Amino acid sequence: MKALIIDDEKRARHLLYNLITEHCANITSIDEAQDLASGVDLIKASKPDVVFLDIEMPNQSGLDILEYFPNHIDFKIIFVTAYNQYAIEAFKLSAVDYLLKPVDTTELKEAVAKADEAIKTNNLYNQLNKLRNSLEQLSMDKIVLEIPKGIMFVSHNDILYFEADGMYTNVQLVDSKQKTICKPLKHFVGQLENNALFFKCHRSYFINLKYVDELVKDNGDYLLMSNQKRIPISKSKRDQFLEVIKETFM
Repeated sequence: MKALIIDDEKRARHLLYNLITEHCANITSIDEAQDLASGVDLIKASKPDVVFLDIEMPNQSGLDILEYFPNHIDFKIIFVTAYNQYAIEAFKLSAVDYLLKPVDTTELKEAVAKADEAIKTNNLYNQLNKLRNSLEQLSMDKIVLEIPKGIMFVSHNDILYFEADGMYTNVQLVDSKQKTICKPLKHFVGQLENNALFFKCHRSYFINLKYVDELVKDNGDYLLMSNQKRIPISKSKRDQFLEVIKETFM
């Protein structure tokens, strides 16, 4: 971890520097600043993981640090002060800990351990958010199929149709492969209801319109798919289908 000490007293900075160096092996570098303004400049330049911040300083209190970071603080604060009346205000600012001068070695190590744990938790949270955002973008074009040996990410364009099979669904892919998924058809209808490419033409079929070759009116209406599969279309869906075809192509 990288640390920054902000304290107007040079002797106090050096004492804390020596304590951290001797007892906190997970802190690998330490910068120093003599007031809040220069400390903020260092924070922006060096991006420390943890800031040891004095409260009582000339010109500006350490408690004013949020004025410089109104939107987001990506470092952990440990307040260090000789005056315990500031404890409540410090914790209102979501400080990791609050140390009284002279700093006790055990309390210092505990505070640094808290900061380290909070940083790891934040890093995990950020990683999960990145993964979540990536998968949300992926879901715009792909769907997840749970297969016996894991999961498949399949592009919407690679699906010809979904066919109900009791509480299962057969998913027919453009490469002629078929996957049987342990989910009912309504699961996929719900997932893709806002995708204009897919159309529920029958209670047992949910098709990709991209692969419809022909609407055939012979021995009961059906849709001829690009793989020559004949898929029935119910009367109410046929009328809806024809209406949209006329609006779009005629």
